[in-house]
Amino acid sequence: CAHCGKRFSQSSALALHRRGHTGERPHACTDCGKAFAVASHLAAHRRIHNGEQPCPCPRCGK
Repeated sequence: CAHCGKRFSQSSALALHRRGHTGERPHACTDCGKAFAVASHLAAHRRIHNGEQPCPCPRCGK
């Protein structure tokens, strides 16, 4: 990384790392507009809007 000197073996990892320095957040929620640097973080956020519970409580189901 030209900014901090950290090294990466894959260019894709460097690209994700750079977003931390630039503030780039290309993955935006279509419901509320909140944006994320990583697509998987958007996917986790989407659960807020669709009510999906990835790990329901075995006792009560919530």
